[in-house]
Parts: sequence; structure tokens; C-alpha cells
Amino acid sequence: MGAAHSASEEVRELEGKTGFSSEQIEQLHRRFKQLSGDQPTIRKENFNNVPDLELNPIRSKIIRAFFDNRNLRKGPSGLADEINFEDFLTIMSYFRPIDTTLGEEQVELSRKEKLRFLFHMYDSDSDGRITLEEYRNVVEELLSGNPHIEKESARSIADGAMMEAASVCVGQMEPDQVYEGITFEDFLKIWQGIDIETKMHVRFLNMETIALCH
Repeated sequence: MGAAHSASEEVRELEGKTGFSSEQIEQLHRRFKQLSGDQPTIRKENFNNVPDLELNPIRSKIIRAFFDNRNLRKGPSGLADEINFEDFLTIMSYFRPIDTTLGEEQVELSRKEKLRFLFHMYDSDSDGRITLEEYRNVVEELLSGNPHIEKESARSIADGAMMEAASVCVGQMEPDQVYEGITFEDFLKIWQGIDIETKMHVRFLNMETIALCH
């Protein structure tokens, strides 16, 4: 009885922290146990057996995001060696659909949290900016499976996209102006009006309501 009560309290606490229902937490716990091999923690190598991630061109960034201390709310930089179930739920909570019945301020906060998660995926060195080099790396990874696109072409595409994003933030740039990168505030402006829900989903969980960026 005591153990059951304790488990129930733990589930309620997780509901409050993550916004998931008890049924969703139970489903995610089953998936966590599958990924971990019934161990109490998950390491990066546990994601090697996820079929839907195997051919994803930004697979490494998706996996890295699960261990990023910024996303785990454990620090401004660095990666965890392993994550427990509560950590797993914390990451998955970024992909919960935004509850439109909430107040406008809460909806905006939820949207900002999702965008911050995406920003962290691009900002690989945790310096608070997405540089051209970081952006190039993402584009090159996305295009790595296309044999018809040369590496230099991918870089040109990345440069053009980055300059377009910069123009959204700082207006028309001078020819000799050096743009140092996109800050999170810039990132919010770029994504203004874009439906974030269609950009984030996680297929490997087999949960229609939860979504990863790809």
C-alpha cells in the first residue's frame, strides 16, 4: 500500500513538472524501458537501435539534444553522460502540443520553450549565437544524403539562408558589415508566425500527439 501510494505521488509530481497525463507518463515509461534495456538510465548508444532515427540526416543533433544540460535545465552548457526517466520526460515535454486553452501569456511561454530547444540544437557550442559555421554544419548534414549536391553548393545555400535570416533581424546589411550570428531573440523574430507544431515531432515514440525536428 505504501509503495503504491509513493508511486502515485511520484506520478502526480511528474504530471505537474511535465504536463503529461498519467497515461502518457506510463506509455513513455514503457518506451524508456525499451530504449534503456530495462536499465534506470539511457546513454547515447541506446538510441542506436531506433529505426526511425537511423536514416535521419540530423540524427546526431537529435540524440545530442537529449543529453544537452541546457535542455535538461541543469546548466548553461555541457552534456550529460546519461539521463534517467525524469530527464527523459523533461526532454519529451518540449514536444507536447501547446494547450490553446491556456492564457495568451502561457501559450507564448510554451512556444518560446519549444523554440529555445530548437535554438540549442543549432547552437552547438553553447555561446548563445548561431554562427555561419554552425548553420553550415546543419545544412551539410541535411544535404549529406543527396549525391547531387556538392559540398560547396551546400555552403552557398547555408550562406544565403543565413544572410536572409540576418536581414530579417537587422534589416539591409552593408557590403562590409560582418554579421556575428543569430541570437535567441533574433531566432524568435525569424520564427514569428511559423507554426512550430508542424516542425517538431518524434516518430519513434509512436505517439501522434508528441512531435522531433527533422
